[in-house]
Formats: sequence, C-alpha cells, structure tokens
Amino acid sequence: MRAREAEARRLGAPSGIDFRFVPYDRISALLRRAVLVAEDDAFFQHGGLDWNEIGASARRDLERRSFVRGGSTITQQLARNLYLGEERTLTRKLKEIVLALRIERAVSKRRILELYLNLIEWGDGVYGAEAAAQHYFGTTADALSARQALLLASVIINPRRFSPLEPPPRIERRVRTIAGRMLRRGQLSEAEYRLAVGEPAPALEAGGGPAEPESAGAETPLETEEADTDTAGVAAPGDSARQAPAPRE
Repeated sequence: MRAREAEARRLGAPSGIDFRFVPYDRISALLRRAVLVAEDDAFFQHGGLDWNEIGASARRDLERRSFVRGGSTITQQLARNLYLGEERTLTRKLKEIVLALRIERAVSKRRILELYLNLIEWGDGVYGAEAAAQHYFGTTADALSARQALLLASVIINPRRFSPLEPPPRIERRVRTIAGRMLRRGQLSEAEYRLAVGEPAPALEAGGGPAEPESAGAETPLETEEADTDTAGVAAPGDSARQAPAPRE
C-alpha cells in the first residue's frame, strides 16, 4: 500500500486506499478455496515453500536469464507484500524464502490465509477481499456468488491489468479451469459450477442426471503470469495428487 501511494505521488496521480480487514470466517469459503486452487494448490501440505514450483521457476529463469516466472506460495506472497518490494533480484527472492519459513513457524495456516486474503491487491487502491467484494460487486466478502468468487480468484494473476467486471478470454479460461477443478473435488455444486462459468442452470438429460460440465475431464494446468507479476500458479505435473484439502471451517 505504501509503495503504491509513493508511486502515485511520483506520477502526480491521485492515490487512495480501500482496505477493510475482516476475520477469516467472514470471507466466502468459495473465495478461499478458489484462491488456493489458483495461487497455491499445495498450501496446506507445504511448510511455506513449494519446491516443485521453485524448481520450475529456476529452470525458466535460467533459460531466459532473468527473473520472470511465477512460483511463490501464498506464504511467500504474504512475506513480499508485508516486508519486501517488487524488485526482481536473487537477493529479494532469498529474503522472501527466509521470511516465508519464519512466518510458517510463527502463525497457523488459517492465520496466513486470513492475512493474505485481507492484504493482497485487487485493483488500483483496492486491498483485500472485503474491499474487492464491495468495490466490484456491491456485496460483502461472505456473500459473494460462485461467479464473483472465481472471478476475483482468477484476476489475482495481475489485478491491475485484469478487472473481474470485464474479464477477457484469458480470465474466463482461468475461471473455467478453477471451477472444473473445484467441481471434481466437491468444492462446488453442479449449479454453482454453471453459475461460475456463466452457463445456464443444469438441465436434466434423458437419463435423469445433469449433463456433465465441459471442463470436468482431465486437470488443465493453470498458467502463471510470467511477465507482469510473481504469483504461484498450479502448473506442476501430477496436480491431482497434490490437491489441497478444503480449509477447516
């Protein structure tokens, strides 16, 4: 928040902060689970670092001779948002890793996710789930619909570039992929899946059951934003074996 305000002052642009902290239980479970799928599918299994993603990031960075690929866990992103800047250097990455490990030892997974969802940027001057829900949809973080929750989760990849109100095809693809994965894991009902992807309510086929959604087949890797932001995707192979359990209510 301070960095964005300083940036606005340098540019002579108006600045403002819309930030409203709410407890974990007042953030939609649909949003919590969608964010985990989109940003850090192994969150409840790792100790702050996802070595599969770190390895993939390192290989891509070596190939391109620059720090471009995402790969940070939610804990790493929280460490960066709280304590570090946006520079892409090896030193900053090492600091991020150390801080993430310290955060994991100091507080619970639930608290880490609560802080993350309250502090991440969801557009210019918009921080946290409550502010985002009210800013974009005129509702509260605990009353988001399935589509609203998945749109918010999908634009985290670059919230200053993509808006949940005017999602481009790339964001719609992410919504469909996240929704399909959540449906297979029992985190979305059939009706919620249809709502999330903008399809009509499920119709009964001749056999009496709902038609199978288009995206309910094999897991589709979620892309990461390589050029504009440094977030953790879920593109590692064998994803279905690394599913994160739903947060304990």
